Amino acid sequence: MNTIDRNHFKVLYVFICCFCLLACSDNNPKLTQLSDDAVILAFGDSLTFGMGADNSQTQSYPAVLQQLTGHTVINSGIPGEVSTEGLTRLAEELEEYQPNLVILCHGGNDLIRRLNKDTLRHNLEQMVTLIQDSGAQVVLVGVPNFNITLAVPDLYAEIAQQFNVPIEMEIIPSVERNPKLKSDTIHPNTAGYKQVAQDIHSLLLATGALTVN
Repeated sequence: MNTIDRNHFKVLYVFICCFCLLACSDNNPKLTQLSDDAVILAFGDSLTFGMGADNSQTQSYPAVLQQLTGHTVINSGIPGEVSTEGLTRLAEELEEYQPNLVILCHGGNDLIRRLNKDTLRHNLEQMVTLIQDSGAQVVLVGVPNFNITLAVPDLYAEIAQQFNVPIEMEIIPSVERNPKLKSDTIHPNTAGYKQVAQDIHSLLLATGALTVN
């Protein structure tokens, strides 16, 4: 392949990626634009906590997202937490921080431990209900089965449709497929969390929660 062909291929590849991103964004419900003083709560497990980063306090995806958005982003990630525990904890977090937007990325430990998926579905549904009842908006991030397929269970998309909330199904799997972005078989590294934050930032822009300054 000569230089011209390679350049044409690169242009085509970028065009296809942009088209796919726009197509996915169009399928998501729109969010109300966040005010300048809006608080974002990142709720989840070790993927939210930042396990595997060199410094979870400054290099987790919520920490990087705070830098990207200029908004206060609360890291409410508990390593090892299953969805039943998360559901119990969520109400107190909503009361304490009173967020305007919650990024819900939960269920990985249920999937790793092969817990009942009906229980996971119920717990995620209850979490979304609690968040919406509090007056906050929700963004759902799908978590994959941590096996060779890295497929996100359909229940995530079904819950998003049921509650009419935006969802991103490829953020976590895309990082998990790239060994250069991982610290172990499950957790991203510093670069991986940066990618997660950038992708979530793009999603918030696409859904209207954020605007380009």
